Amino acid sequence: MLPDGPFLLYGAGREARSTRRFLKEMRPEATVDVCVDNGSAEIEDARQVEINSLPAAYRDDAYAMVVRSPGVSLYKDEITAAKDAGIPVTTNLNLWAEFRKAGALTIAITGTKGKSTTASLTHLMLDKSGIDAGLGGNIGVPPLELGDHDVIVLELSSFQCADIAFTPDIIGITSLYPEHLDWHKTELAYYRDKLNLIPEDGDYRFAAGPQAALHPQIAARHIPIGAQLPALEPVFEDEIFDAIHASKLVGQHNLENAMLAARLARAAGATDEGILEGIAAFEPLPHRLEQHDIGGKKVVNDSIATTAHASVAALDAFAADRVALIIGGFDRGQDYSLLIDRIAANAPALIIALPDTGARIAGQIERAAPQATLLTAPDIDEALAMLAIRTEYFDTVLLSPGAPSFNQFANYEERGRAFLDAARRHLG
Repeated sequence: MLPDGPFLLYGAGREARSTRRFLKEMRPEATVDVCVDNGSAEIEDARQVEINSLPAAYRDDAYAMVVRSPGVSLYKDEITAAKDAGIPVTTNLNLWAEFRKAGALTIAITGTKGKSTTASLTHLMLDKSGIDAGLGGNIGVPPLELGDHDVIVLELSSFQCADIAFTPDIIGITSLYPEHLDWHKTELAYYRDKLNLIPEDGDYRFAAGPQAALHPQIAARHIPIGAQLPALEPVFEDEIFDAIHASKLVGQHNLENAMLAARLARAAGATDEGILEGIAAFEPLPHRLEQHDIGGKKVVNDSIATTAHASVAALDAFAADRVALIIGGFDRGQDYSLLIDRIAANAPALIIALPDTGARIAGQIERAAPQATLLTAPDIDEALAMLAIRTEYFDTVLLSPGAPSFNQFANYEERGRAFLDAARRHLG
């Protein structure tokens, strides 16, 4: 039930603006406040309040509901205090499920990596099968903006799964590695929050990618045998394999994403023809192994790669090329041993390490792979300038940072654009 207000929006991004429009429609007379950790909150018809005012506001019952944006940690003191004061804390996603979902069949897809590609493929497969499907969630369209569809495909982050309050009809998990520990606080909490998407009981269907399917945290959920979607027939797997190799999808991980998407789409009514047509129609998502031809070089923007696992997958996708790898970014204390082992076994032609994690990664590479050609640069522009005078050593430039962007950029999209701009300046 939606109270009459007042409401507090914690966070002021895309979802918060969407929630404000929803509240304006549902509770036009309600007072809506907004707070952010830093800077100004520009949301129409919402008054910005300071964080230090919240304890008194909670004590005085100033808010009937708090709506948390995904980037605001569920474990943040101000969110915990609201709950302790008996104030309901919800999200754009949960409001959608309660007030906008109606009878739509819902497919929810999460995972540490691969969820955007898998969700996009699932949506394409449904669309090519003639099924009315919407796509949103973490991938770009807030749930409350999705409109009416027979099927809704939701790509969900761990931030959104942590307090999801409904059971999707079909659930897909792509992969599981520890990430976002600054938000979740511990590795165990990350897994718990991510897998909160899978209910302890309820009527749902489930499928996982090969890595996630063997993960002990999945096994601990005790998913009923009857809930698990059947594997694809070997003959159809071969057809998907052929379709992938004729498409713009690259890498073993994307083959696995497509196989998972096919199982999920089939469960929602997709035809085999529609599944294959969806693969053929797929266009690489921005900043996800996004390929360009610049100055006769293959330039690959994989700025969304914020973990060592993602960078290893990117290197494997271009294993046949002479690769100049640009790596490094915001340091959140990740373990890079998997990446170091991959480089020690099969080093790229060149490696350029960027701040902040670059220094730590470079030190480990020097010890584990002394044969690797390793350079350091203060930023992406200088990295491309260094490559411009070494073009005889590589065929492919790969930005796969293995770290977030926040030390030098607002987000991975800004980093990806800066990389492509620098590549055009220095290599074009």
